[in-house]
Amino acid sequence: MRNLVAILGLGVAGCSALSTPPSGEPDFTIDAVHSDAAHMNADYWIRKSKRPDRIVLDRAAIEAQNARLQRIDPSIHDIENLPATLDPMRLRTMIVKLSQRPDRALFDERGTAVGTATLDALESALNLDAIKTQPTRYGLVVQRADMRTFPTTLRVFTTNTDIDIDRFQESALFPGTPVVIAHESRDRRWYFVVSALYAAWVQKERIAVGTAQDVLDYARKTPYLVITGSAVRTVFTREQPQVSELQLEMGVRVPSLAAWPTDQLVNGQHPRTAQVIELPIRAADGTLLFTPALLPTTADSASAYLPLNRSNLLRQSFKFLGERYGWGHSNNARDCSGFVSEVYRSFGVTLPRNTGDQALSPAFDRIAFSASDSHAARLATLRDLQAGDLIFIPGHVMMVIGHEHGMPYVIHDAQGISYRDGDRIVRVPLNAVSVTALSPTLLSDDAPLIDRIYSIQRMR
Repeated sequence: MRNLVAILGLGVAGCSALSTPPSGEPDFTIDAVHSDAAHMNADYWIRKSKRPDRIVLDRAAIEAQNARLQRIDPSIHDIENLPATLDPMRLRTMIVKLSQRPDRALFDERGTAVGTATLDALESALNLDAIKTQPTRYGLVVQRADMRTFPTTLRVFTTNTDIDIDRFQESALFPGTPVVIAHESRDRRWYFVVSALYAAWVQKERIAVGTAQDVLDYARKTPYLVITGSAVRTVFTREQPQVSELQLEMGVRVPSLAAWPTDQLVNGQHPRTAQVIELPIRAADGTLLFTPALLPTTADSASAYLPLNRSNLLRQSFKFLGERYGWGHSNNARDCSGFVSEVYRSFGVTLPRNTGDQALSPAFDRIAFSASDSHAARLATLRDLQAGDLIFIPGHVMMVIGHEHGMPYVIHDAQGISYRDGDRIVRVPLNAVSVTALSPTLLSDDAPLIDRIYSIQRMR
């Protein structure tokens, strides 16, 4: 099973906080970081860009880059080329590495400490003694699905007061995502699945089991639509509840039933005011079916992946501005690495799931920094960056949007920032996709953020 173990050593997915405001600290303005309302508009940064409509990568270059990522990046899972049966020992190793018994105190949403009995039950739920040689099974995600450390919806936190970062939340999968169904929990309500970008526990009801051909061919069907809004919803329908007001995220690709007869209703509705698409659903026995659904003509979508240029990169990223931060794609949202991944996915560009893998991937045009690189040298490099370039500090990624008075600005999904205001350090909770100036930003230990940059990834 090629590359299925490498990702599991990273632990919980998501981004670390840039700073954590002290308890009881008053709210501060962030004028010292971004003072102009114009900064909150993509067109402002497009006007400041040089040749913003120039193509960065064309379709052939993007496909070559994605193939290179699949071939050489150890965090990517090649689910299309797995053997006919799964190796039980390797599968057990995967699950054990992900679902490790916590060695620190955890609290539930009521602030109650998670006890030994609960942890014992979670370990038992892994059903490790049932792992055996089995045929490789495939499935399609039928609705947005949380990926969990353990087969449970129990949310746990490291303190009894902060219930924002659920330490059992790993990531999320979107409708139409192909997965390998590798194992089943003891209560038979959860699958351990492997997607191209991540492996974790998913509620069984979110997955429809199909043949390898049906599952893998779904993403290759043409013609197709790409969701280009931050999220859209299908039209309400009582006739087929599984595709009624179904949320589709930026970058999701769905087959288009463009030849649908204009005189044939779709789920009780005339298709004239909508686009007919094909979506996977789960039959009563858990198997995969496909059904037509309607996407409003007003929905933010395109008939192909968007051209990858600076203008489109900026417009796509600003569609998330103000969205609540969601560790591991919680809060029906996304975290920092999910944010940049969804933006680039609308161009057909694949990024690894976690910041660490994104930062180190050999598939992109990388600039590496070490502790010996000076502050001045880092600033010089930052001055040459362009919109869409990705900047990494440990546990966090930011996207460059441009420069103002020689100062780089970024858009990122962050919990908070710190900056110096005279003799005091101001700590500001953000918890949202935000625009900030990079140069004055500090880390939680009051060190300049720029001095902790260890990688920059560029699309070239």
